[in-house]
Amino acid sequence: MTATLPPHPRPHHLARLNLAPADGGPRSIDGVWWPHTDDLVTELPLMLHALPHTWARIVHVTVSTAMWSAFPGRMLCAGHVLHLHGSNALHAPATACLLAPGAGRWDLLVVPHQTEEAEALRLLASATAAPSATAAPSGTAIPTPTPTPTATATATAALSAAAALSASVPLSAER
Repeated sequence: MTATLPPHPRPHHLARLNLAPADGGPRSIDGVWWPHTDDLVTELPLMLHALPHTWARIVHVTVSTAMWSAFPGRMLCAGHVLHLHGSNALHAPATACLLAPGAGRWDLLVVPHQTEEAEALRLLASATAAPSATAAPSGTAIPTPTPTPTATATATAALSAAAALSASVPLSAER
């Protein structure tokens, strides 16, 4: 299944993304992404558009399929085919692995879209060393997701698992 999208994201939806500083050295989690919905076909292009221009073009993305309402095998994003891969690991943190062949790999912790705003913003701030210029400014209107204790518990567990992962996984010097 292939999905085709317009080349530019809607201006009223900013990506809620916080990236670790580029000069912070190697790490296992390179940032945090809090999508607005569970629609991967809509959310992924918004997030990719918000990435720094210094990053190479992403051509492969691996995500947890349980977080998304639909999961196409590939999609057209800004005129380029994006190959999507799914992970069904039950106990792994919800992440998005972004690959640019020959240029690098970046792993983002994904906060479930229905996480309460206060908790999601705490996770965005605490999971990286410093906010990036691509994060939504504090004055930006961010739609409040449906508050659910399950989403908050899932997001907190994902952050804890990511912290444990960073303590146990050897870091590559490639990032």
